[in-house]
Amino acid sequence: MKVGVISDTHGYLDPKIATLFKGVDHILHAGDIGYASIILELESLAPVTAVAGNNDPDLDFKETEVVVLNGKKILLHHIVNPNHPDDRLSARIKKDHPDLVVFGHTHQAFWKPVNGIHYLNPGFSGKPGRGDDRTVALLEWDETGPLLRFLKL
Repeated sequence: MKVGVISDTHGYLDPKIATLFKGVDHILHAGDIGYASIILELESLAPVTAVAGNNDPDLDFKETEVVVLNGKKILLHHIVNPNHPDDRLSARIKKDHPDLVVFGHTHQAFWKPVNGIHYLNPGFSGKPGRGDDRTVALLEWDETGPLLRFLKL
């Protein structure tokens, strides 16, 4: 199963996403969506699981979602400190036992196992010109574990 991972669109869906995510089985959006229409556009490519970010107060998405894809449990939450999750998130991680935590907010690509759980931030994918590197990620899982590629926009 191939999963497209995106975050921090801030109301802008880069036209390259349709090509980069062509053939994915599912898309994860880790918040700061901007407009609900972004999710509708992504849903034209594959089913989407999305969470609200701190800049999405008017959007009707949950703060945290858990989805099982190809037998792997994935927790999505926008603001995460992998080394020191806050108390609420720590409790949720202990309750749900995810294989992967996907987050956004920092605008920095991140991929690291911490205490047996992989943490992934696909980076910033909003409008160019803010000075941030613009990336998304493609994730697959095989018998050896997760395989991840960051893709520049």
